[in-house]
Amino acid sequence: MSWERTELISSQKANTSSEYSCDTVKKPIEIYVFIDPMCPECWSLEPYLKKLSIEYGRLFTLRPIISGASRPLNHDNFDQPKRLREIWERTASRTGMSCDGDLWLENPIHSPITAYLAIKAAELQGIRYGKVFLRKVQECLFLKKMDISKESVLLECAKAAKLDIQEFRNDLHSDSARKALQCDYKLNREMEIDYMPTMVFFHKNIEEQGIKISGLYPYEIYVRVLSEMTEHLPIPSQHPSLEDFVQRFGVVGTKEVSVVYNWTLEKAEREMKKLQLKQIVEKIPAKHGTFWQFNEQR
Repeated sequence: MSWERTELISSQKANTSSEYSCDTVKKPIEIYVFIDPMCPECWSLEPYLKKLSIEYGRLFTLRPIISGASRPLNHDNFDQPKRLREIWERTASRTGMSCDGDLWLENPIHSPITAYLAIKAAELQGIRYGKVFLRKVQECLFLKKMDISKESVLLECAKAAKLDIQEFRNDLHSDSARKALQCDYKLNREMEIDYMPTMVFFHKNIEEQGIKISGLYPYEIYVRVLSEMTEHLPIPSQHPSLEDFVQRFGVVGTKEVSVVYNWTLEKAEREMKKLQLKQIVEKIPAKHGTFWQFNEQR
């Protein structure tokens, strides 16, 4: 289904990551990714977003939009810890992206609003920093069973994302963060987002319509949409070495490695164990699947 473009109001800075920093590169596509940071299906989209960014990041800008928190239904679910646990466990088993459903029995989160405001506060320091912070929040939630509504946990995420901590503290309780979150809610309503995750692809020509994809699909579907919007089949960029890949993202799952490099899970696991033997990565205990952290101390 197509959607008219809605202007995104924010004070986010340009993406300055090294592979996209060339000023001569004009990105024709903008992708809005509507996610709930507490949704396991959205967490399961991570391998495909990584692969898409590595292979075709020169063609698009990715903008995460907070979804779900504006819906009363999501808050009703917080009174159903057993049901949420079952959903998380089932999703983890199906997708290979670990999310420990025991959180809802051991350390349930009653109100995620502080976490959502924190994500918008992080984005005020630049969209790249906002995305790194979002990932750290998801890691704390799905892998470590931490209560991301606690400010102490969010500060840990901010430090891991290398944010300006004092600026983050100030922005967390600012009108700017609240207005940015309200802007996300408005986009949800205007684009009639009723399922997560949802990706909406827009061309730089503001007159053209966007293409909306709700739910998880095979990677080839996202490439096909990019091809349709650029009117040609783009050539994928060369993949970084596995060591560079892990260093860039800090923490990666075997599932993410498998998807990005087109390997089986078994081969991805073997290759990561080779890096572990060289003390390049450390294994992170996870209930489902395996995750690895780059060893910055070596």
